[in-house]
Amino acid sequence: MSRRCLPAASSVLRGLVGSAFLCLSRTMSLRGGPTACLSGPSGGSGPLSSPPPPPSPRLSLPWLRLPEVPGAEPFKANDVLLLLPPSAPPPGPPQHHVLYFPGDVQSYREVMICHPENFQWEQWCLENVAALLGRRFPGSYIWVIKCSRMHLHKFSCYDNFVASNLFGAPEHCSDFGAFKHLHALLVNAFKLAQNILLSQKRKYEFPKDTKVVSCELPSVAATNGCPETESDCEHFNNTSVNFIEPTVVDEVSFTLIGFSKGCVVLNQLLYELKEAKKDKNINAFIKNIRAIYWLDGGHSGGSNTWVTYPDVLKDFAETGISAHAHVTPYQVFDMMRAWIGREHKRFVQILEELGVNVNSQLHFADEAPSLDNHFRVHEVF
Repeated sequence: MSRRCLPAASSVLRGLVGSAFLCLSRTMSLRGGPTACLSGPSGGSGPLSSPPPPPSPRLSLPWLRLPEVPGAEPFKANDVLLLLPPSAPPPGPPQHHVLYFPGDVQSYREVMICHPENFQWEQWCLENVAALLGRRFPGSYIWVIKCSRMHLHKFSCYDNFVASNLFGAPEHCSDFGAFKHLHALLVNAFKLAQNILLSQKRKYEFPKDTKVVSCELPSVAATNGCPETESDCEHFNNTSVNFIEPTVVDEVSFTLIGFSKGCVVLNQLLYELKEAKKDKNINAFIKNIRAIYWLDGGHSGGSNTWVTYPDVLKDFAETGISAHAHVTPYQVFDMMRAWIGREHKRFVQILEELGVNVNSQLHFADEAPSLDNHFRVHEVF
């Protein structure tokens, strides 16, 4: 496919956020109604205060939250959430990393429970899904790569990886720079995480018999005004903090996972494979990718939910990366978006014709399409 990307617009439309909006009280049940949550720390209506300082990394082991990690270009940044393995991975290469791209409504827990609609999907917040992936891929480092924009606090938009409309529906092409951004994002995230974790180790000088290290942090206000609290940091004496560069072949490996809207990133990477492999460093990074999982991909764009261009899929087949496609009736049986089911079938068919052994599974086939089962694909893939 020869279609090229148009130059990026100088600015991206973003949903405007008022100074105050509704949120759900932490103490209310999921079926309770939301209560008002003002953006100011006191909830008053006094004079405007100075702008808050830029977000800084937050360590609450086993979690490390890295805000606004830059990619290949300084103005392109993504939040990254790292879940460390509970114990040191087995010695010897390869060091394994799982990269997860979430879908619509998914955000940090304290953000989701403060949203008048998204609170009901709190179970699938970024922290909980990362924990699920940690159990699914034991001994791996789990990296959740958050979208750079969430329209109306609901629609995930991966503007740094693929040209997107206001609601995050993609316009794929062969030269947007998704691989370049992802590689640079990982390099920077690895360095930031390693420096922070090493600094914490030196600070506390963990002895071998240490069980818990307390590092309570003060409560801070989230950008939506709801209070955040950090729990005590747990001991990570056995955790490796020597992250190997993504381009060191055979020393590090990657699994890429996209859920729902997050699959647009995986698709864009496929469109760029042919051009990306011409770059020495990115080609080495591609060689370290072992598997890609599409989990119930979908968006509102009207087409291109699954890659169906034979030339693009031929480039993918030649990499030897294993392909996994897990879907539910919520997407592939949706008559209002019938193209999704047709494209999924075509995606699997073309790859099989190219000799790829695709792990394609339809989950909850005997149940009615539901958003609950759409999210539950995380538990069964």
